[in-house]
Amino acid sequence: MPDETALLIADIFEAAGALRRLGEQTAAAEGLTQARWQVLSVACEDPLTVPQAARRLGVSRQNVQRVANDLVALRLAAYEPNPDHRGSPLLTLTPGGRESLARVTARAEQLHRTLFAAIPNEKINATRASLRRLLSELDRHEGEAGKR
Repeated sequence: MPDETALLIADIFEAAGALRRLGEQTAAAEGLTQARWQVLSVACEDPLTVPQAARRLGVSRQNVQRVANDLVALRLAAYEPNPDHRGSPLLTLTPGGRESLARVTARAEQLHRTLFAAIPNEKINATRASLRRLLSELDRHEGEAGKR
């Protein structure tokens, strides 16, 4: 009898890979990369420092710095002075960055509606609840492992 937990984990990895590829295609259709889309998304509400954006995205500060610099060079984002820390400016979206983010987000929303059209909302909600529970357990486990 197969280990259902191992099969579930394999399915999650497979889905994550497929969703990453789809995200790259979606972003590319709007002239972005998925990394640029993610950094635009994380900085769209409030200006953030690069380290803050990296923590929210769960990636390295160096990676976000490179992407943020690309966005600034493309005039999709800008650095503003940070009154709390002179050495760590705030990343903010330009009007062009907001337009780019709105276009790629609208494209993704349409794609999601198409992808999930055959799955009832109750199943989506139940799956999401299970994944959130798994993430909570993973966070708890990581916290305990860090104390060892």
